[in-house]
Amino acid sequence: MYTTLMTSYGTSLSIPFKFTGTIANTFSAHRILQYYQSDHPTGPSPSGRLIADAILTSLYRQYFEEEAHPSSPSTLLRACIEAGIEEEDAKRVIEDDEEGKDVVVEYERAGRVEEGIDAVPYIRIEGKKRDFTFEGAREVQEYVKGLMQVVKESS
Repeated sequence: MYTTLMTSYGTSLSIPFKFTGTIANTFSAHRILQYYQSDHPTGPSPSGRLIADAILTSLYRQYFEEEAHPSSPSTLLRACIEAGIEEEDAKRVIEDDEEGKDVVVEYERAGRVEEGIDAVPYIRIEGKKRDFTFEGAREVQEYVKGLMQVVKESS
């Protein structure tokens, strides 16, 4: 059901999703993203968030369309280079398992302990009267319904 639904979504957006790639721990990818979106903007943009967004876009494309391993050094390096990061800087960060680690570990702990999160994606839509939380994969219509309710309650 998931592959049928995602294939349909992908087709409508010209994204050729593939579903036979390696499923693996993505901690290294999160660590790299955290490092570059924080105080270390390295590349063509002055904003670390824009760099992290470019890295993430590359990682998504590589994983969902090209079936690349989500946390292999080669996948991470390609994503960094595509985001405009100098190869030597990217290699240094990828090879140093400590860069960005503390923040990611803290976010994970806070999510589990303080928020009670145990599934991804975890999406919270903050409304004027109440918030809507979606944990785990959902149908698009469920998100639309939550957003529409926020609009209705905010009017």
